[in-house]
Amino acid sequence: MDYSANVTFLFLQGHVELNKYRYLYFTITLTLYLLIICCNVVVISVIYSNKLLHEPMYIFIAALLFNSLFGTTALYPKLLSDFLSERQIISYSACLFQAFSIYTYAASEFTLLSAMAFDRYVCICKPLQYPTLVKISTVKKLLFFCWFVPSCEVGISLMLTYRLQLCKFKLDRIYCNNYSVVKLCCGDTSVNNLYGLFCLTVNVFPPVMFVIYSYVRILDVCLRNSKDFRRKALQTCFPHLFVFISFTVTSCFEIINLRLEANLPHIFAIIVSIENLVIPPLFNPIIYGLKLQEILNRIKRIIWKRRTNTSF
Repeated sequence: MDYSANVTFLFLQGHVELNKYRYLYFTITLTLYLLIICCNVVVISVIYSNKLLHEPMYIFIAALLFNSLFGTTALYPKLLSDFLSERQIISYSACLFQAFSIYTYAASEFTLLSAMAFDRYVCICKPLQYPTLVKISTVKKLLFFCWFVPSCEVGISLMLTYRLQLCKFKLDRIYCNNYSVVKLCCGDTSVNNLYGLFCLTVNVFPPVMFVIYSYVRILDVCLRNSKDFRRKALQTCFPHLFVFISFTVTSCFEIINLRLEANLPHIFAIIVSIENLVIPPLFNPIIYGLKLQEILNRIKRIIWKRRTNTSF
């Protein structure tokens, strides 16, 4: 059947096999979303409220957690609404906006992680130059770059999609992504595919290579210093390294699943597709809150103060 170009909504067919247990999935998803909000907001609030934490490393952490809130908000409210609806539909414009938000989140996450690697590299490998190389003004410029450039790249990609004619309206996903939407379009999509590969290459490989390079240099410096120096370096680098590995691995699973169209069981394919919007946003604030002593001490003081006030 040939559908006209005036398709104004899409059916999210990925929910079909989930409808049988949709209230269970709704409860699990709502719990995850509330945990993500609470954990990220707590750490961001601690960093914001304590002037002693207004340093580059902690500002980058707050930016990373804020980015997690941005990405999850693009997914979870709509997902929760779909679990309670008889039909899972989304307008075409809302679909593109959701894809824009999720893609911007993912691209910004990689650039933020590489900016944080730069901060750790200078701090450990060039400590005397740290105050001049990593100033607050430099941090602001890096953060602007981390969000502005990915949003422009993703915006162009979706503009290329919007110009195409849609001839199908069933999206075999539980949320919108540009690659799946392009597959619903008629005509030549080679420009979209080439630009998509370009964005994927630019936003993933340079940041990953830079982080690896940074940690090779950090490891080299640590091996040439004292045991106490290595312990302190590990204490500050472990959270970032864990976050980087977890996000990179989950993103690679999603890229492979999406691009190579792996023949996975439906429920497993869904888990793979959303894990980079579950695992990093949930565990990032926990890892940073538990491993970085300044943040952990501040959280303990807030909890202790509230307990003391309550007892009185």
